[in-house]
Amino acid sequence: MPAQSPRTSAPKPPWLKVRLPGGERHAQLRQNFRRLSLHTVCEEARCPNVGECWREGTATIMVLGDVCTRGCRFCAVRSGNPGGLVDAAEPRRVGEALAQMDLAYVVLTMVDRDDLADGGADHMAQTVRAIRAGGSETLVETLVGDFGGKREPLEHLVMHGKPDVFAHNVEVVPGLQRAMRDARCSFERSLQVLRWARQAGAQLTKSSLMVGAGEDDAEVIEAMHALREADVDVVTVGQYLRPSPKHAEVQRYVEPAQFEAFREAGLQMGFRYVASGPLVRSSYRAAEAFMRGTLSRGATSRGAKRERPAPSFDRYGKRGLEVIP
Repeated sequence: MPAQSPRTSAPKPPWLKVRLPGGERHAQLRQNFRRLSLHTVCEEARCPNVGECWREGTATIMVLGDVCTRGCRFCAVRSGNPGGLVDAAEPRRVGEALAQMDLAYVVLTMVDRDDLADGGADHMAQTVRAIRAGGSETLVETLVGDFGGKREPLEHLVMHGKPDVFAHNVEVVPGLQRAMRDARCSFERSLQVLRWARQAGAQLTKSSLMVGAGEDDAEVIEAMHALREADVDVVTVGQYLRPSPKHAEVQRYVEPAQFEAFREAGLQMGFRYVASGPLVRSSYRAAEAFMRGTLSRGATSRGAKRERPAPSFDRYGKRGLEVIP
């Protein structure tokens, strides 16, 4: 891998500028999350898209606490040992919250819980079931860890929780796994998690890559090929942004044209949906993407051909995300 000079001292390019969060919808959601003692990864991980996503009716709720048992060099979530503590009432609270919030799409994510025998899989399944029991029409994605490489907890979540989307992130290309992720993570284990989820009956699987952390473009394409070979349906590619000075440095700012090249390459590989752009995150604008096409009521069956819609642009000049059913 060629050495690259860090560019963190340089100002961020204009395509990474975002509108500050605000507005009535944002304030209402934040108030509800606080009242029900719920954590959101939108805030915990300092996502730059929190304002836009909350305005559009998408949120990412983080369950099983706000302390992760792993320590990845890109992540702003606190690391530590939760000591086996689990809030048994949390699934009910999440179900109540979503019944009140009228969200179109929710991502349920979790901290890694290596202190629990099942890694928190049953708690996640209970939370999905609580959302369904509340009568919510919200589409549910579960964005989970690797459950310590154990197959049984993962299968339990898929078969008993029945999320609309099963997501697990490989995060970075294979050559940067040790530099960026906790030593207990690996690219191959993450691919195995995604394969197991498909075999357990997950109707849609999804993963995410960050770029700008020291990889080259060819490595990104290779990683995307590996995900497609693992029968992953959806991939997102976004710019790595350093949460604080103690985290890994940004090595380059990838230009929008290269993100478009990644998107086109992914579609040619056969992914059903590719979101690729500087501000794209694993759950970025999920409602807009998934409510159209694959998961919309009455969508065409898996593998059916359909004419690709013309690209659209929102009021910020950002290209609309595209789903290929």
